[in-house]
Amino acid sequence: MNSQPHSPKRLAALLLVSLLVTTGCTSFAADDPTRGEDLRAFAQTVAARHDLDGEAIERLLIDDARHQPDIIEAISRPAEALPWHRYREIFLTEARIRDGVAFRQRHADTLAAAEARYGVPPAVITAIIGVETFYGRYRGRHRVIDALRTLGFGYPPRADFFRSELEAFLVLAAEENLDPREPLGSYAGAMGIPQFISSSYRAYAVDFDDDGQRDLFTNTADAIGSVGNYFARHGWEPGAPVAVPARVAAELPAPFRYTSLEPRHRVHELTAAGVRPDTPLPSEAEARLLQLDAGARHEHWVTLRNFYVITRYNHSPLYAMAVHQLAGAIDGAMP
Repeated sequence: MNSQPHSPKRLAALLLVSLLVTTGCTSFAADDPTRGEDLRAFAQTVAARHDLDGEAIERLLIDDARHQPDIIEAISRPAEALPWHRYREIFLTEARIRDGVAFRQRHADTLAAAEARYGVPPAVITAIIGVETFYGRYRGRHRVIDALRTLGFGYPPRADFFRSELEAFLVLAAEENLDPREPLGSYAGAMGIPQFISSSYRAYAVDFDDDGQRDLFTNTADAIGSVGNYFARHGWEPGAPVAVPARVAAELPAPFRYTSLEPRHRVHELTAAGVRPDTPLPSEAEARLLQLDAGARHEHWVTLRNFYVITRYNHSPLYAMAVHQLAGAIDGAMP
């Protein structure tokens, strides 16, 4: 027997092999568009790239993971496709505000520590977790391995992205001592209290309570710290505004009606074009104008760099506005 110690990569490979079991002969459901050779090629590529066991990954993807048609249905009708006035009703509820206050009080010390380290206010971190999982209550019902296999091999519009996330998940499982068959998450493969996708888990999750493990599934301290770290790494500006309501001229010049989420103008350029923020803003601050469907009318907002940072968590202005407004509501309801 070779008594030499294993390298970290080899240990990761052995871990993944030990977690997987062969469940029988290959079978594909009638509505499964996946071809076995595609999964085998993917498994071997991932194995070679990360020094993992290709046969073990094949068994996981072919014999265990399953194509789930309801995942395809869900990703084809995301909540972010709703108009703002309907989207807002999902997250700006009395229950979510009340429970946000309770979460913030219960984890006050951890939230304060995260703010001290990362500069992100407690209300913003709380609102992210509130929007994502109702403060950890709803973390998803799909196996992450099923979601990523389904979307990576059965959803052509974003297949490359989800195959990349599937690869990140397999590596994450080895790095964090996870059985890849067990984690549950959203239909898009986001997981844990803050709903990190696999690549974000690997890049931004932190062991905030110093217990030796980055645990976003059951450890609220790690979830809080990881959200703060994510925002800081994406350029959150402590103390800077996020978004303010505005009034606009009847005809806004075309250059200010762009759809990019990133602020490309300065506040003084918007005001010169007839935009009037309800709250004074630094004239040189980076900004953009956001128009939201409020039902019988439109809402206009001047959004700034920190609003853009929120959209790095979810690339939707509706999501970012829901987080911003929920954070404000929680702040306002604090005793």
